[in-house]
Amino acid sequence: VVANPLDHHWYAVATVDEIGDAPVSVELLDTSYVIWATATQDLIATRDRCTHREGRLSDGTLDAGCLKCPYHGWEFGDQGRCEKIPSSGEGIAIPPKAHLTTLSIKERYGLVWLCPDEPKSPVPDLGVERDAKFARLNTPMQVWNCSATRMIDNMLDVAHFPYTHAGTFGREQERVVPNFSLKQLDGTFYGYEYPVIVNNEGGAKSMSGGGEDVISLEMSTGFSLPFSVRSTMSYKNGIEQTLFMTAAPISKERSYFTFVLWRNDDVSSTGQEIVDFELAVAAEDRKMLERLKGDLALGHGDLVDVQSDKASLEWRRRYRSLIFPEAG
Repeated sequence: VVANPLDHHWYAVATVDEIGDAPVSVELLDTSYVIWATATQDLIATRDRCTHREGRLSDGTLDAGCLKCPYHGWEFGDQGRCEKIPSSGEGIAIPPKAHLTTLSIKERYGLVWLCPDEPKSPVPDLGVERDAKFARLNTPMQVWNCSATRMIDNMLDVAHFPYTHAGTFGREQERVVPNFSLKQLDGTFYGYEYPVIVNNEGGAKSMSGGGEDVISLEMSTGFSLPFSVRSTMSYKNGIEQTLFMTAAPISKERSYFTFVLWRNDDVSSTGQEIVDFELAVAAEDRKMLERLKGDLALGHGDLVDVQSDKASLEWRRRYRSLIFPEAG
């Protein structure tokens, strides 16, 4: 089996709200996994196949935190240990190979993160999660029919705003992207800072807190390998928003996608409206990206790049080094 360098990184594959009274099936990098919570609410992740006859464990049931295989009723508890083989009867030793091999799994930011192999990097750190001035808003996990590589290229791009997002915040009048420099934004994200002029009508006013129909704001956008992007937005009225977007490759042309928002204003009455607006923005991107087939070309010179593509160009360079380490 050829090792996949991507197996050593973390991916958001579900929301915490999805983990409940039944096992959850997820797919990542062309492999099926099952996730469930034990009686003590510890999360367990493993390949979605029983050690006995490879029955799909995600089709099984949970009883007091034990996962029962639907094929022969084998039961798996804490740390994936096989606790019962009904056909063997009581008092018979359980074979060591009956126990499941579990994977690294964590909860962060209302998301469930999975690493298929030994982690070589941490879950992206978002310091805003520890800032008491900010409230977090989560959104459902989606499945997009496109490559995760194209999704990250899109998330890092500002030049598509006037066109792809004409129905939400884009202004076709603002076509020229100012020249910007790339830098380390913090300990996790690498990207750029830039001013932007956006439409501020309809649902956009829930984001901005009101104001004129056209406003300017300061933004930053940066990436964390392999498939996460953070954008910050600073409005002139003092509202601050952090938008964290992350993708996980199910297969070559199917990917999980979700985003998390943090805001420093009172979202008790506006939170759902803000989420709905950002979901509409994401739907515009999804419509565009699902028309594009295959992975984004990664080779040097494979695509025509201009100055507004600098962030994507740097992400592609670093991503190539990650997946082709032998290339230097």
